[in-house]
Amino acid sequence: MRGIKYATLALLSLILAFVPFHLTGSPEGGRVQMLELKPQEFNPKIGKRGGVLRFILSGDPKTLNPALAQETTSTAAFSGVFSGLTRLNLKTMEVEPELASSWESKEGGRVWVFHLRKDVRWSDGKPFTADDVVFTFNRVYYNDNIPSSTRDILTVKGKKIKVEKLSDYTVRFTLPEPFAPFLNSVGVEILPKHKLERFVEEGKFTTAWNVNTDPKEIVGTGPYVIKEYVKGQRIVYERNPYYYRKDEEGNPLPYIPKRVGLIVSDPDTALLKFSNAQVDYIGLRAQDIQMIADLKNEHIKVYDLGSTPSTTFLVFNQNPKANIPEYKLKWFRNRLFRVAISHAIDREGICYLVYNGLAKPLYTPITEANRPYYEEGYYPKFEYDIAKAKSLLKEAGFEDRDKDGILEDPEGNDVRFTLLTNAGNKERETIGNIIKEDLRKLGIEVNFQPIDFNNLVSRLTAPPYEWEAIIIGLTGSRDPHFGRNVWHSSGQLHMWNPSQKEPSTAWEARVDSLIDRGAVEMNPDKRKRLYMEAFKIITLQQPMIFIATPKSLLAAYDKVANLFPTVWGWYEEDRLFLTK
Repeated sequence: MRGIKYATLALLSLILAFVPFHLTGSPEGGRVQMLELKPQEFNPKIGKRGGVLRFILSGDPKTLNPALAQETTSTAAFSGVFSGLTRLNLKTMEVEPELASSWESKEGGRVWVFHLRKDVRWSDGKPFTADDVVFTFNRVYYNDNIPSSTRDILTVKGKKIKVEKLSDYTVRFTLPEPFAPFLNSVGVEILPKHKLERFVEEGKFTTAWNVNTDPKEIVGTGPYVIKEYVKGQRIVYERNPYYYRKDEEGNPLPYIPKRVGLIVSDPDTALLKFSNAQVDYIGLRAQDIQMIADLKNEHIKVYDLGSTPSTTFLVFNQNPKANIPEYKLKWFRNRLFRVAISHAIDREGICYLVYNGLAKPLYTPITEANRPYYEEGYYPKFEYDIAKAKSLLKEAGFEDRDKDGILEDPEGNDVRFTLLTNAGNKERETIGNIIKEDLRKLGIEVNFQPIDFNNLVSRLTAPPYEWEAIIIGLTGSRDPHFGRNVWHSSGQLHMWNPSQKEPSTAWEARVDSLIDRGAVEMNPDKRKRLYMEAFKIITLQQPMIFIATPKSLLAAYDKVANLFPTVWGWYEEDRLFLTK
């Protein structure tokens, strides 16, 4: 799995996945040894070729086009198919070359010249050149007519980066000003001009590489190609015959020539398939630990990767353009209402009831995995306090005036709303039912409805934005800039009120300013403080009511060798091999 580069909508059953190790005791009732892998011990050995690696995909993709993907069901489907100019080394946490062989910085970080590898071909055999890089940035990511979240992270204070071809294997990037996360930013997927240019020219890019596209048409420079996609069943991958990377002895990578992703939306069914050795590894939920312990299979290893950078939260629709009643919009845009709801959620109970104690309450946009931006005690907490929640609602004008047990707003409307989440995610379904009961104590009626994940994402991200409240999650990112598409008011995943031309509130304007300044601040300490202030403001405002951060757990059969998982992805995934 490539390191996660930007925030995107996540199925937490897929967590990580979306897209980046101590020996500990087991939860009560289990006897599973959880392993820690220290980065300094990430030393892949020479592997052997052969075998088929089987794993779980938690749902069907909405698209197979990296520029259009906004959810992990899609990004997981094409993981390993594409490459960027750079990549993150998960052992050193430093940026290193990928499609670029080297680069040089000029004019104080305003100009960067990248020298491209000359031994790279697309998976259909066509040469990879500077034309592909310039096309990807100028014609796709910077195309205002293409709804790509990637554009949000490739702008500097809202300004585009100038991308120019100097020769067939040299590209120059000219920045409006120095840009701290620049080298990480150009790790985004590079796309083939010869395959996609016609879609851009015809104004049909949003239909390019959809789920009905012949897999032969989807070409990349990564270690694998998609060989077959059968909706609701599987995606089959085969080794890219033109993949350029080799091991120390000159053996072509990847070692494993074939991968099969089984599409299983129900986590219980997925766990059963792992238990029956139908898949080779799986991300675990806390409640799965007991079943793994009961298997008593000495060939299964369980890895505790620590707190995930992913977040689970409840978000209210504050979009004036949304197809929801105006009076409900007033509730959701009222900070006192949101903070009251936050105080009414029993996060500690959720951590134990839903995650078997293998989680921590979350009040902020970031988790402990986001060091150095997370500091215990810096961010405010909204601890479970029904009395305080009632007091805040009364202050905001919500009272049970007719004594029927349901609060009314100042205009006399009963306080009821519909809460959605993705069906099949048992953790979120349980959280939704707990929140429904918690809010009933306040006199708020919640109509809780789990629905299909792709339907949920469509409602959340596209007009007419027909939803009132949603429980969903976001993948995390090592650099806060890659959450710009969520935290900046102009961002396409600023989900409570997306793609604003001007920030609709003073606090969002302040956050925008801090995020834009953080992107160009080259002093690490100053940059850290800018982002921390932005996250503190978001925490105080509670536009998203963060709930819990579970541990990231992975189980794998010991036949999978060179396995070095982290919460940010897998180190040298193309070096995986099967011992039997």
